Amino acid sequence: MFAHKQGRLRDRTFENQALKASGLNLVTAAIVYWNTLYIGRAVEHLRAHREMVPDGLLKHVAPLGWRHISLTGDYLWQDVAGSVDADGYRPLNVAESRNGLAA
Repeated sequence: MFAHKQGRLRDRTFENQALKASGLNLVTAAIVYWNTLYIGRAVEHLRAHREMVPDGLLKHVAPLGWRHISLTGDYLWQDVAGSVDADGYRPLNVAESRNGLAA
């Protein structure tokens, strides 16, 4: 993930560089939090459908990916009331496999 202008901090003052770096750290922390929350929900979903998810395997899962998050471009703000479940979360992307569960 990069800040504006291909990840280069071009400001000459330390204060401006620190301000931009802090903003980037905040965005990164928000993405890690979102991913961690939804990875947990995905594991709960799999276990509720009797899929084996070993705890030893979960320690190798990192919440650092961000390809699914648009950092630039068009943002469409919509009423999220219809796109969240009863708990207030967005639904998981569950693809049906031959066994009936996500692969």
